[in-house]
Amino acid sequence: VQLVESGGGLVQAGGSLRLSCAASGSGFSISAMGWYRQAPGKQRELVAVVPSGGSPTYADSVKERFTISKDNAKNTVYLQMHSLKPEDTAVYFCNVKYRRLGFSLQYNSWGQGTQVTVSS
Repeated sequence: VQLVESGGGLVQAGGSLRLSCAASGSGFSISAMGWYRQAPGKQRELVAVVPSGGSPTYADSVKERFTISKDNAKNTVYLQMHSLKPEDTAVYFCNVKYRRLGFSLQYNSWGQGTQVTVSS
C-alpha cells in the first residue's frame, strides 16, 4: 500500500490547514487510518486515528481543534486543522494499518510526511 500526502504548509497562528492522504494498491483491506506528527527533537506522536467502522480518537492536545475524516470509496483520510498553534509545528505523517485479503497479519504503511509550520 502506497500513501501520498498533501496539504501541509506555512500558516499563522489561529489559521487552518487541511491534510489529505490517499492510499493506493490492490488486494488489501484497511483496518485504520490516522495521522501522527513529529516535531524537531521529539518522538513521533499520535494526532488522530479512525478505525474502520469505529469512532475517531484524538490526542488531548488537538481535541476540539482537529477533525479526522475519511472517504472509504477513495481510500483517503483527511485531517482538518483549525485554531493552529505554534506548538502544532511538526512533520505530519499519514499511517494506514491494513491486511492483505485472505490473511490475518496486519501491516503498517507510512506516508512521506508533510511539513506544517505555524508562525506566531
